[in-house]
Amino acid sequence: MNEAASPLLIDRFNRQVEYVRLSVTDRCDFRCVYCMAEEMTFAPRADILTLEELELIARAFVELGAKKIRLTGGEPLVRQNIMALVENIGQLDGLHELTLTTNGSQLTKQASALHQAGIKRINISIDSLKPARFKKITRTGDLQKVLNGIDAAIATGFKRIKLNTVILKGRNEDEIIDLVNFARDKKVDISFIEEMPLGLIDEHNRALSFCSSDEIRDIVSAQYPLTSTDETTSGPSHYYSMNDSESRIGFISPHSHNFCHLCNRVRVTVEGRLLLCLGNEHSADLKTVLRANPGEIDPLKDAIIAAMDLKPEKHHFNLEEEPQIVRFMNMTGG
Repeated sequence: MNEAASPLLIDRFNRQVEYVRLSVTDRCDFRCVYCMAEEMTFAPRADILTLEELELIARAFVELGAKKIRLTGGEPLVRQNIMALVENIGQLDGLHELTLTTNGSQLTKQASALHQAGIKRINISIDSLKPARFKKITRTGDLQKVLNGIDAAIATGFKRIKLNTVILKGRNEDEIIDLVNFARDKKVDISFIEEMPLGLIDEHNRALSFCSSDEIRDIVSAQYPLTSTDETTSGPSHYYSMNDSESRIGFISPHSHNFCHLCNRVRVTVEGRLLLCLGNEHSADLKTVLRANPGEIDPLKDAIIAAMDLKPEKHHFNLEEEPQIVRFMNMTGG
């Protein structure tokens, strides 16, 4: 029996890993308040995986049965020569889907090339439609540049575009319907994501700012009745449809509706850590394997298979305590 027909990435809880989120950089041109500190120390260049190492990791996972790879960051499109990596991963035999998560700032320049290189679906983060508020949430972001990027992505013809939004009480909860209307007008999907307690954030109190998926869904459904669907993109979103729109409303609820029992995902940081869980530190060091065996895929595949036993049953988030995970989201990978 060949490897493609025999699932090799099965954890101790009989979950098959088919989805890899591959971080290509910890750098970003934004400094979103829920993602990182205002003054960040990024990984030294020597600690960052090369594009060739990232490609070898992607190929190893695909040969082990992974069907979907999402490129993340930081902001993946600020990585130098990123398009070469996208093109090479997009050509991997056996990969069903290559996707990207971006803040949208670079899309006016790169949307067309991304589509040609094999990206068929794209997620774009946007937390406010008000320029001053957007600037305050992102600290450095230009809303108009992101709006132009969204339009560029739509014009390019991606199979599916989804907006990602984090709602914070006292910050942008009054824009929930505006954001839904924006998605409806653009004929794209939108997912609302509960804030995740990763990294020590002193800009706001997470417990006070937390807005649950149930609260957001109640606000949306009061104006647009929602029907639960069984649609999936292999990720954690639970999607709802509206009778009068093709746009879907998704909810990602790591706190209020734990989805761990269905988890088919792992993350690889740009420093080569294979994270088996978003909310735990269980990990394997792939960089050491890569650099001890340059260009060799078999030792890498062996390390990935062995790491499946490290994948925990579930994560534990507690907004009332200091985060147990001190890495920021830009280090974790989108």
